[in-house]
Amino acid sequence: MEIEESVRGRELSGFPDWLGRSLLVAIPLTGIFFLLNLPQQIGWLVFNEQYMGLFLGLGLCATYILIPFKPSVGRHHVPWYDVIAALAGLAVGLYVFIFYPSIVNSMGEIATERVILGCVTILLLAEASRRLVGWPLVIIAGCFLFYAYFAYIFPGDFYGKGWSINRLATYLYLDANGIFGQALQVGVSIVIVFVIFGEVLFVVGGAEFLSDFSLSLMGRYRGGQAKIAIVSSSLFGNISGSAVANVVVDGAFTIPMMKKAGYPAPQAAAIEATASTGGQIMPPVMGAAAFLIAEYLQIPYAQVALAAAVPAVLYYVALFIQVDLLAARNGIHGLPREEVPHLLPVLKRSASFVLPLTVLILWMFVLNRRPEEAGLLAALAALIVGILTPGIKIGRAEILRILTNAGRGMLEIVAITGLAGVVIGVLQLTGLGFTLTLTLLNIGQSNALLLLVLTAIVSIILGMGMPTTAVYVLLAVLVAPGLAKLGIVPIAAHLFIFYFGMLSMVTPPVCMASYAAASIGKTDPVQTGWEAMKLCSIAYIVPFLFVFSPSLLLIGHWYEVVLSVITAIIGSILLGVGIVGYLFRPVGALKRLLFSIAAVGLLIPVVHSGPYASMTWASNGIGLVLAVLLVAVEWIARGHDKSLAAPGGVNAPAH
Repeated sequence: MEIEESVRGRELSGFPDWLGRSLLVAIPLTGIFFLLNLPQQIGWLVFNEQYMGLFLGLGLCATYILIPFKPSVGRHHVPWYDVIAALAGLAVGLYVFIFYPSIVNSMGEIATERVILGCVTILLLAEASRRLVGWPLVIIAGCFLFYAYFAYIFPGDFYGKGWSINRLATYLYLDANGIFGQALQVGVSIVIVFVIFGEVLFVVGGAEFLSDFSLSLMGRYRGGQAKIAIVSSSLFGNISGSAVANVVVDGAFTIPMMKKAGYPAPQAAAIEATASTGGQIMPPVMGAAAFLIAEYLQIPYAQVALAAAVPAVLYYVALFIQVDLLAARNGIHGLPREEVPHLLPVLKRSASFVLPLTVLILWMFVLNRRPEEAGLLAALAALIVGILTPGIKIGRAEILRILTNAGRGMLEIVAITGLAGVVIGVLQLTGLGFTLTLTLLNIGQSNALLLLVLTAIVSIILGMGMPTTAVYVLLAVLVAPGLAKLGIVPIAAHLFIFYFGMLSMVTPPVCMASYAAASIGKTDPVQTGWEAMKLCSIAYIVPFLFVFSPSLLLIGHWYEVVLSVITAIIGSILLGVGIVGYLFRPVGALKRLLFSIAAVGLLIPVVHSGPYASMTWASNGIGLVLAVLLVAVEWIARGHDKSLAAPGGVNAPAH
């Protein structure tokens, strides 16, 4: 995150630099102060909206001071218009922070200052989002606002009376279903805690441990350079939750190493992009959208992480087998033994990473406590370990770096969740959410699969240029209710959206993780995107499977779950063989197709009842028989090839 920000952020000096850094430090400190319930300890009763108002004000003020209108404009100073915008951002937040206790008693009242502040807030959020994540979310929010005002010109079910600017601005600014709604609430409570946790782990050496651990574990095996990237990126995803940040940090080390070993540049970049993107779906700590899923469904976060576990395992199994077979096909060997650190010394200094993660898992999954509480405790454990570990310096400068980077990382979250609140507010105020759900239900009545395919395509399109969190927030209110009313298990519907929003990071033409990896690998980003699509092809299949049968989400009868998980893992391995075209020797086009068919047959979860029960058992049986035959044929052919190549064989040289 720090590297990304330095590219687009201002390079200031003097008072503006001090002010910008102070605001960044104030953001996480504000979060810690309120999330520890310190106001209650001193007898100060605070509404959630007051906390969110202060947070929004600090975030907007810092954004306009630190992020320029264009990367090439105002890099070394803060122009007058950004000074005004920064002050306005602070004002709209402080108004809610100071006056909300009296506002709550007159919520429906339309007053001039509320209308003005509401309009200013929407404009500031739109421009902040544009500066931080680009145009897509701004355009979508603009379309929804257009509908809210001009609903009377729309035909059929979408016709409405339209809402005045005064009513719209007041509702979106002050109502709990608008800007200060659930999306911003999750961002400033749960997400900020894990941003702080990640920054603490960086400072105490968590990133170095992950790199060394991956190197010692996988470095000496064939294709070890790529396997290092997979292990480190999947583990690093538990810290960052950002695909691009994952690529930037890990890829600087792994991509050149893979290229040196013999992986073509697009392939090396694609492996890193795919591994880093998967970090968002890897429990125990997933991307920010996973916490939103828990909030929307009103279930413990541990339940979301548990449901996501098997799909994440399948994702990485398929990726791992593909890089292994690519290495076997291309003769890529592991690193020399002298370049691989010994595992035991690496593990001895692993407390800076393992202990905090253990605290997190114990607190959140075993004791079932609140995620924000678990994250803060884990961050504290990491700090204590860092202080007690020789060679790791934790002083004033390091604490300031943690707070500054955490504040910088939250700017994007504030802008995205705040503007997403505008969209959600319009849906609530106009009833458009109900209309869209009804329309989707009408589509689904004729063909549920068509609805899922359309949802997947929309998720990927929206994700082109937007973070996964923003995609999920939009589709959670637009599409997920319709999917749930078709009888799809709610958590399966929400994870379906989450997965395809994530896949936009590697799906051309706009694939941010692939772009970042390609820039490090000095190769073509679109070619990298296509390679990444092949590597994570299983991720385009599995969401459809767990929607129709949630046993892959560990929901259902135990024997269905066990059998579905085992056959799915075998299927993911076979899919890797079909994609790469190599098992014990190169595999021809027809056999690659047969391996892929066997893989899909085994990936389909079994169900014991329903109209498709016999079909699921048949597909798994056919897939298993076909797989056994194919593997046996390749094994026998491999032995035959070896005998021909051996001394004295048919192909042995004549004397």
